Order: sequence, then C-alpha cells, then structure tokens
Amino acid sequence: MANFIISILPYICIIFAFSYLAQSTNGESFVKTQGTEFALDGRPFLFNGFNSYWMMHVAANPRERNKVTEVFSEAAANGLTVCRTWVFTDGGDRALQLSPGVYDERVFEALDFVISEAKTYGIHLILSFVNNFKDFGGRAQYVEWARNAGAAVNGEDDFYTSSVVKGYYQNHIKSILTRVNTITKLAYKDEPAILAWELINEPRCQSDYSGRTINAWVEEMAAYTKSLDSNHLLEVGMEGFYGDSMPGKKQYNPGYQVGTDYISSNLVKEIDFATIHAYPDIWLSGQNDGSQTEFVRRWMWSHWEDARTILRKPLIFAEFGKSKKDPGYSENERDVFINAVYTNIYSFARTGGGSMAGGLVWQVMAEGMDSYYDGYEIILPRDPSTTALINKQSHVMKVLAQTMRRPNMVENTGSEVGDASGDKSIRKPHFQARAKTEGVHVHAHHHRHHHRRHGHHSYYRRNAHKEQGQH
Repeated sequence: MANFIISILPYICIIFAFSYLAQSTNGESFVKTQGTEFALDGRPFLFNGFNSYWMMHVAANPRERNKVTEVFSEAAANGLTVCRTWVFTDGGDRALQLSPGVYDERVFEALDFVISEAKTYGIHLILSFVNNFKDFGGRAQYVEWARNAGAAVNGEDDFYTSSVVKGYYQNHIKSILTRVNTITKLAYKDEPAILAWELINEPRCQSDYSGRTINAWVEEMAAYTKSLDSNHLLEVGMEGFYGDSMPGKKQYNPGYQVGTDYISSNLVKEIDFATIHAYPDIWLSGQNDGSQTEFVRRWMWSHWEDARTILRKPLIFAEFGKSKKDPGYSENERDVFINAVYTNIYSFARTGGGSMAGGLVWQVMAEGMDSYYDGYEIILPRDPSTTALINKQSHVMKVLAQTMRRPNMVENTGSEVGDASGDKSIRKPHFQARAKTEGVHVHAHHHRHHHRRHGHHSYYRRNAHKEQGQH
C-alpha cells in the first residue's frame, strides 16, 4: 500500500495543481462576491476607483499610449484600485469593431495594452461592452448595421429586441471574452486583472418606460455572457432608475423614468452586483445645490438599502462628478460634492459590512487631452485639493477592509446611517455643508443657478444625452 501511495503521489500533486490553477491564474485570484460583499482571496474587497472611458481609443495611437500609463501610475500612487473603461468603438474613428464581427487588430492590441498596464499597476478593470448612446457607435450603430443588412428595424430601441442586432451584440461579447492578449498571453476571460464585465453603459429605452424590455434583454445577455465566462463578475451598467416592479420606489427617481428597473434587472441571477450613477447638476437642472445634494443622499441610501435587503448583492457608485462647465463652478464646490459622496460611501460600507463596496469618480485624465475634456476631468497632478480627497478616500477604504475580519461582517451601527423615511431619531448620512478631511478643509458655498447645456467635442458622452432624458 505504501508503495502504491508513493507511486500515485505525483498524480495527486498534478490534480491539486490544476485545481489551484482553476481558481487562480499566474498566482492571481479573481474578485468574487460573498453575499452582499466583494471578496478577494477570502478577504473583504473595498476600493476607491475612477472612470477613464477613453483608454482604448487613446492607446490606438501608439504615440499617445504614455497617457494610459501616466493615468494608471498616478492613480495607483493615490490608492485607486479599480478603473472602469470602454471595450467598444463601433464604427467611426479608431473603431474596434469596423462592422459586425470585423475587428481592427491594431485597436485590439491597444486594448491589450490597456489591460496589461492596469495589471502592471495593480488596478482592476470594469469593462463595458457597448454604449446606450451614439458616442463611439453604441445602440444606434448596431441598429444601422442591421438595417443595412435588410433587417426589419425601426429605431434604436430595437437593439433590445431584434434577433439580428442581438446576434451582433452576442458576437461582440464572444469576440471580447475569447480574445487572447498579445502581451499577457491570457484570454480576456482568464484575466484576473479584469474585475467585471458591464453589459451596457447606462441602458435606456424610450419605447417602454416600465423596464420590462430592458429586463428581458438583461436576462438573455447575462445568461449568454456567463455561459462563456464563469470567472468574472457581471453587472448591467445601470444608473439606478426604478421601474414598475416596485412603483413605490419611483419617488426616488429624479422626476422621470428612462425605461429601466433597478430592482428587477439586478435580481437576475447572473448579475453579480448593482450599480448607480448620479449627476444632480444635470438631472435636477435649475434646483439649488442643497436640493441636488439631498437628492443624491436619498438616491444613495435607497439603492444601498435595496442592495442589502432585496437584491442581497454588493453595490458600486459607478459614476459621479461635478462639471467645471456649471455656472458658478469652483474647485471648492467640486471638492465639497466629491467629499460628501465619499463620506457616505465610507459610512455605508462600514455600517453595511462592505455592501457599498466603493465609488468610481467621473473621470480621471492625463495632461494634454484637451479634445477629450468634458468638464468633469480630473488631472491628478494638476488638481491637488481634489487629489488629496481621492487619496484620503483610498486610504480609509483600505483601512476599513483590513479591519473587517471576513465578508458579511456587519457592524450594528444603525444609529449612524439611517433611512430617508423621515425618522428624526436616526442620524442621516452626512451631506454636510462643511466637510473636513485629514489635511483638507472644504467649505460649501451654495448657489442657486440654472444648468446650461453645452456643446461638446464628439468624444464627450457625459452631458449631451441627458437633454432627452427629462420627460
């Protein structure tokens, strides 16, 4: 028997080795969810992060790739560990997908570079498959491709229902997931530096405000994505608008609907975590700063509470920012807003045991990218006060994660973070008028102003689409 055990020992070792590799690639693990929290190697995963949608597009010009490296380097130096960016350019300038199923290898190699650089600097990526809006192609381009192929399509909302368009989109998902990185030599679906895939950036559907059309599409595409890639997390890309599944929740919407249902779509079993976005200066144009910040406080609280108690999944505040193009803008005002959001993210994360996992500010850019600037740009070396806030948030989220013994450890501190139902005995999350952080003192100055819409460079996709949203 002893001789038999010795003889099979090498095979046992091989089996264990393959078992380890199934969970980890090159010694790295994938971020997972455990209940309402993220976990990495069995430890709580909290973060501070950022958006930089432009990375693949810029990297497609080899002379500009230093900007990608510069942003990742500066971000890592300030503790930012998650970046959200696009893995689409459908037709147009520097297109990744030239036509359905036809890809520009040069642009794919630019994406290889972005992923490789993120990995070098220890930054996890959230990668979005397609845009709801026309910038970089989006739904409109897919529908146009189908129309040119003779399919019976009418408008952009057919993106969610046309079998031809859905076939194009699924092929794009497959092309991304099975792509083998020319630098790392790993298929994207096997790359631990990728935290999650996003089905679509800010889905909207004007032909069906109930949320049912988009929900059916999410169910189909989430199942398809997971059938190809079980390693990575998946999210929808939602702003957080409530739909018909829970009518009472519509009170938290900014006065209109966009055709999504935060509850039903995030309950889809293949969807691993929920997201929200918020731009009160656009959504509540004309309201004063106090009303706008109060809206964001309620928006955050409501979605966090739903994520914990209904969805039972983690939540990320995936887009927020303040535009330099707003009348009366000052860097101080931006810092107050960002700091208030950060304060609430931290408070919810601490109270909920990590269920509010982190935030992604919109957006970080490099010097010399003027044609991409959208008013929300943050250039870390050039914006010291905002960078100090970012650095501080990165630090406190890291420390908080280290103090949490395991995922799902929830502190009983309900007295610090309360609901928005009007119970005055509960202290609410603090969107305080005066915010103080370590080494940074910020004072709010509230101004009553009306939001003016601006014309932007074609690269810019943050404000332009919002005009049609306020129904």
